Amino acid sequence: MCTLSALLPSHSSFSAHNGSVILNKLDPITAYEDHKLLSSSLPKSSNMDIIPTSVVLRCQSLFSEIIARLANLSFSEGRFPGKFKQASVTPLLKSRSLDKSLSSRPISNLNFISKILERLFLSRFQPHILSSTNFNRY
Repeated sequence: MCTLSALLPSHSSFSAHNGSVILNKLDPITAYEDHKLLSSSLPKSSNMDIIPTSVVLRCQSLFSEIIARLANLSFSEGRFPGKFKQASVTPLLKSRSLDKSLSSRPISNLNFISKILERLFLSRFQPHILSSTNFNRY
């Protein structure tokens, strides 16, 4: 009988991280960079939004400054704002023909600004990961 653990490599078979660049600080976000990100965002709203997405997108020049400052504070302190960690979870039926108690999957709706902060972080973190000698694209 074949077990899953027999198929997976042992953690000792992976080489230790030997990257020359340690990520201990993120480059600051600029209002221009945030404005560009807001410009490419879809106007989808969530019931978790404190400020409607349509208002944020209509007033991009104002909100890009605020969101850039919020992102930079989050990056420098190494903390994500607690208010943005909350989600509204809605069960969505996989199929109308199946039993409702067994065929739903949870959909998490997040605050629009938290999604922007996440994308700004990813824009800093992803290049670091991709440039690592230990990164396996598969």
